Amino acid sequence: MTADRQLTDSLAPLAHRLRPASLDELVGQADVLGENGLVRRFYEAGQLPSLIFWGPPGCGKTTLATVLARGIGADFHHLSAVTAGVAEIRKISAAARENHRQGRRTVLFLDEIHRFNKAQQDFLLGPVEEGVLILLGATTENPSFSVITPLLSRTRVIVLRPLAVADLVRLLRRGWELLLADLDRRLTVGDEVLSIMAEYAQGDARRALNLLETVVVNLPAAVDEITPATLQPFLAERWLAYDRDGEEHYNQISAFIKSLRAGDPDAALYWLERMLAAGEDPLYCARRMIRFASEDIGNASPQALQMAINARQAYEILGSPEGEICLQQAAVYLAAAPKSDAVYLAAKRVRREVKATGHLPVPLQLRNAPTKLMRQLDYGRGYVNPHRAAESGGPLLACLPDGLREKSFYRPTTNGFEDTITRRLQERARRGKNRRDG
Repeated sequence: MTADRQLTDSLAPLAHRLRPASLDELVGQADVLGENGLVRRFYEAGQLPSLIFWGPPGCGKTTLATVLARGIGADFHHLSAVTAGVAEIRKISAAARENHRQGRRTVLFLDEIHRFNKAQQDFLLGPVEEGVLILLGATTENPSFSVITPLLSRTRVIVLRPLAVADLVRLLRRGWELLLADLDRRLTVGDEVLSIMAEYAQGDARRALNLLETVVVNLPAAVDEITPATLQPFLAERWLAYDRDGEEHYNQISAFIKSLRAGDPDAALYWLERMLAAGEDPLYCARRMIRFASEDIGNASPQALQMAINARQAYEILGSPEGEICLQQAAVYLAAAPKSDAVYLAAKRVRREVKATGHLPVPLQLRNAPTKLMRQLDYGRGYVNPHRAAESGGPLLACLPDGLREKSFYRPTTNGFEDTITRRLQERARRGKNRRDG
């Protein structure tokens, strides 16, 4: 190695210097890289189909693509979808076709493939379909939403997980040994400190190695051991994985709503705080609670809707952080409240009925009759004022169109206040039956 090369390597970030040269040097991802893992089988067979690596930052997507391309002896091109465009894809595709004619393989690693729009992704279909270009895409977003269906059908999605703490400790130990070789001083570190670093990194290898390098470079010269106490100043506030427009947004709001529905206030508070701490719009959370109050609680606790609306209004008055307690109060109430989706289901039944039966005429007894002609046409005939009917024991007013009189759309539960509604409707049905029988 030349002196210039040695200097360049010593100046490169630790994460770059530790990039594995073979699959065996990779840590973690045992389900796809282990003995029976799919990617391991591709690698050992020397065959590489087009793949899309889906996983969080720092899980090894770029490293894995580089190792695989090197393993099959392919020409390797690395592009970022943030800066690349169709012109670069066209140039690489042309080179890939020439390589294909000469019996050589070409790999294009396209980082952040979800940043390519539909037209740009369409341009990849031809060379991938023809087999002249092996596409290795990387994305932190769910490919189901961010990659076009035709391209998904021509690739395999490989799911990569955040690295486990034990894997990160192994990686940190390698990094430590490399850094130690560069140091002109005695310095020790224990597994406890490496474990703290690994926990802090939350599955991100790059984050872990960057932390280790930062600590070593910035330690005072008098320090000869890295302890939890000496490490503490380097630990910033823990980062929370979240993307207000990405999959994690939908995952966490789903967890929040399902916790409310399950009646678990502890879990509801936890997921609400996770979203708020990561920067979610508190008013978005409030809107979802308003919807939940009607959709999942309904008339089992009619005041739930007002509680959710009040929480939103209170937050607008107070702002953060004071207003967040109002959202938290509402979340606890909604989680603990009796549940009923009877109104939600009734609305779905009504929509199906309207779609199926169309424009049924309004019954005459329900029509207003402000003119003589309308009265002559029997508008309003048979109308019975429900107040007077209750007092006189008269017949119940039929309000559904002909043909739907026996339909039951709203079927209340016996939860909370809906138990009272159920008994009232049962009594109404008995009154109607008795008067018909009489």
